[in-house]
Amino acid sequence: MDDRCEFSPIRQMWKRFSRDKIAVAGMIGVIMLILPAVFAPFIANGRPWVMTGDGGELLFPAVRYFFAPESSEVMVEKFFNFFALWLPLAAVASRCCRKRRNLRRAILLSLLAAVILPFTLISPKMDKSDYRKKAENASFALFAPIPYNPDEISGTPFGGPDGRHLLGCDDIGRDLAARLIFGARVSLAVGIVAAIVAMAIGLTVGMCAGFFRGALDLFLMRAVEILMCFPTFLLLLILMSMLGEYHIVQSIPLVIAVIGLTGWIGPAFLVRGEVLKESSLPYIQSCIVTGVPSWKIMFKHLLPNILAPVLISFTFGVAGAITGESALSFLGFGVQPPTASWGNLLRQAFDDPLGCWHLTVFPGLALFIAVISFNFTGEGLRRAFEVKEEE
Repeated sequence: MDDRCEFSPIRQMWKRFSRDKIAVAGMIGVIMLILPAVFAPFIANGRPWVMTGDGGELLFPAVRYFFAPESSEVMVEKFFNFFALWLPLAAVASRCCRKRRNLRRAILLSLLAAVILPFTLISPKMDKSDYRKKAENASFALFAPIPYNPDEISGTPFGGPDGRHLLGCDDIGRDLAARLIFGARVSLAVGIVAAIVAMAIGLTVGMCAGFFRGALDLFLMRAVEILMCFPTFLLLLILMSMLGEYHIVQSIPLVIAVIGLTGWIGPAFLVRGEVLKESSLPYIQSCIVTGVPSWKIMFKHLLPNILAPVLISFTFGVAGAITGESALSFLGFGVQPPTASWGNLLRQAFDDPLGCWHLTVFPGLALFIAVISFNFTGEGLRRAFEVKEEE
């Protein structure tokens, strides 16, 4: 059993990946992007997590808004807040349960507890209290390291970095560090979900074209070639402007849908080529001859053997989707204020990029690190999945 685990393909792939310094650097960059996005309310929050009231009682002002956030993108905020709660619960459950069956049950129970109880039972509540003033009179108050909400006006417009705002403020005086951290949630949500949508469409189209061939392959590939005649970003701008004409709100789900529906062409070509190559091998031909259903051949035999290039393409797709969302937001066609986005932060410095250098440098640096980290990770996966022939 130990020998099989030692020489398993996944373990061997991980060994090759971990020896690649660039790939490891990319993976660290991805983790450093994900962790602040998931735990954003614990890093930047204008409400104290714990404080004493007038009567000496303990109050938890930030807890309600963790489960019922005040945001124009409530579902995105709840999604990340759920993971911020569930990840520690799952880690504790995995440490306490040594048997695999009990581990699965404990993780499932922690999942249900994290979703059903707080996120569905707690309702939002409007609260405009100035907790920083209240904290001055309280005997104890515990704030996040950045004591500002991303939508809270707490400084001077276009203010530079200082002791209160380490990275400065945006065009109306909101803390830039808080907006960068919550903007990472937008970039990850758009990047990952849009890449999943594009990969699902491309996988379906590519597998059907490569496996069934004939007239279906001819029709699908000609349709793909017609779509390839349009530059992807130009197509994004056309679709977003058309939707704007019909007064459709340019929200995160809409940006995800548009990027996902325009980003499947490359994965479709990739999957079709892999399916054509695998379909010519004896194990697939024997399945066809023996009468195995087509859906079973495609999903049980073909799909597991083409997952490596699909996974590599997915990581590059995430980087492309993050860039696309930032470019759309920069031009005013993407995620709209007051939702924090790296693209609309860069847009604020468009008129005076040198005078508002902090709005140019910090969002641009965050975007650069995010894109290059996913690209390095994808390149590392490509090299790790390559089967090197022994001499």
